[in-house]
Amino acid sequence: MAAILALPVLLVAGLLVLIGVWVLSDDEETDGTRLKEVPCAEALAFGGARMPEGAGDAKGTVQSWLDTNYQADFRVPRAGFDSWLEDAYPQAPAPGGPGTQACAHGSDYCFQLDVSGRPGTDAWYVNMDVTYVNAETVRVRYSAFTT
Repeated sequence: MAAILALPVLLVAGLLVLIGVWVLSDDEETDGTRLKEVPCAEALAFGGARMPEGAGDAKGTVQSWLDTNYQADFRVPRAGFDSWLEDAYPQAPAPGGPGTQACAHGSDYCFQLDVSGRPGTDAWYVNMDVTYVNAETVRVRYSAFTT
């Protein structure tokens, strides 16, 4: 009788030990949920764009598990930014237009686009946050993600 009563306790204890081992041995190679550095070109390609000419100080990351989220941060000459943006996302709102008023503090221009179903795009949405660093340079913070 005591063995029958002890069985549920042993099962629960064993389950807790297995969960503890799983948590302690969890790493990015097995579950892919850690933030990984990637080329910025990869991040932009996920959202259907390419790196603009003259881009520098580029950093990219990806985090995925059930959903995928690419981030890119780069600087680009201000003179070529508008033409790059028009080529990459012609449906983007004009700076100061509807949909660009909710930018984070310090941002000069921002938007979110639904790009799901767009040819050559794996992302569902693209966010862009732009800061005019000076008369010659624009800083772009870019995100392309599935949800």
